[in-house]
Amino acid sequence: MTSPLPDKAADTTAEQPWPVRVLSLKISDYVDRMSQLWVEGQVVQFNPRGGTAFLTLRDPDVDMSLSVSVPMNAVNAMPIPLAQGARVVLQAKPTFWTKRGTLQLEARQIRPVGIGDLLARVEILKRTLAAEGVFDVGRKRPIPFLPHRVGLITGRNSAAEKDVVENARRRWPAVVFEIREVAVQGSSAVTEVVEALRELDAIPAVDVIVIARGGGALEELLPFSNEAMIRAVAQARTPVISAIGHDVDTPLLDLVADWRASTPTDAGKKVVPDAAHERALVDTARDRVRRALVRRVEAERSGLRSLVSRPVMADPVALVRVRRQEVAALRARATSRMEARLHRAADQAEHLRRQVVALSPQSTLERGYAVVQHRDGRIVMDQDDVGVGELLRVRVARGDFGVRPVSAGADDSTS
Repeated sequence: MTSPLPDKAADTTAEQPWPVRVLSLKISDYVDRMSQLWVEGQVVQFNPRGGTAFLTLRDPDVDMSLSVSVPMNAVNAMPIPLAQGARVVLQAKPTFWTKRGTLQLEARQIRPVGIGDLLARVEILKRTLAAEGVFDVGRKRPIPFLPHRVGLITGRNSAAEKDVVENARRRWPAVVFEIREVAVQGSSAVTEVVEALRELDAIPAVDVIVIARGGGALEELLPFSNEAMIRAVAQARTPVISAIGHDVDTPLLDLVADWRASTPTDAGKKVVPDAAHERALVDTARDRVRRALVRRVEAERSGLRSLVSRPVMADPVALVRVRRQEVAALRARATSRMEARLHRAADQAEHLRRQVVALSPQSTLERGYAVVQHRDGRIVMDQDDVGVGELLRVRVARGDFGVRPVSAGADDSTS
């Protein structure tokens, strides 16, 4: 007797697995319990067969899709014919085909997404991204003056590619392009443009990237208002130029790009400078420098002539001669004043010498006076200081001699 199969997937083991049929039935049962729902997407394949149409519904932002079957009477009831690339919403019930193991949608109703709805969604996305600062002017990078290599993302064999390349090479013939041809409308446009952008952004030699497309209907330009593309451009390290449609077309790519060109032709003119104009600027600058240099040389030459024409340059020694005469006069004046001061000083010294001689003790002695001193050198100032027979020294003008008093001065005067 075989053991019963596990009821739940978590109960299965290597010894007790589910057969493929059980798993398929389990998935089918789970999917059948899902309710009907409304889903939106883009039609990438449309294949009517008898009373039923089979189509592939793709998410416009990411590479995901589902198979859908819809009755032809629902398709014929649409106000406009259903075509590949159309944006639609449909009411469907998910179903799981157990034999092939595939999931698909069985649609009951299908409706086109109106232009008004698309514009409203773009406006909501615009406000959301603006609030995040994705469109801020401060985050925009400057376009290089002369890029080494220009990345170009455009449609296959498109007029936009020719407009950008021809106008750029007409202005700067040596410009080099790194071109990526992609789908610029339809279900794969967003994916291909974003992949090309990332590929070019990873090339160090690419200095600027141009995303170009010609004009078209609003729904054809919707990929360039796609959130995934906008965020990819915002995250790119390389400056991006948006050249989508005409001047009246304003996809969100124009707001996030570092520079917006009104047309692909305008982008070709912006991405490189005009060689003729730049050459004219160089010629003008060279002419201005040459004229300024001529004026400077003439001014210096005139100044030199003015200096050479001065008397001092005609007779260079004249200035030295004048200064030499001034120095000689000053030296003579200094010598005269010094001699006068020396004479006055000599006279003063002689006058002082005579005063000293006149006032000296020797001069007094020469007038007949004498100096009497005791033996110890003290000068006799009073006759009472002299004793009888004391040896005294008498100094006169020319020599000295000794004397002895024979009597006291006071006694002699009374006798």
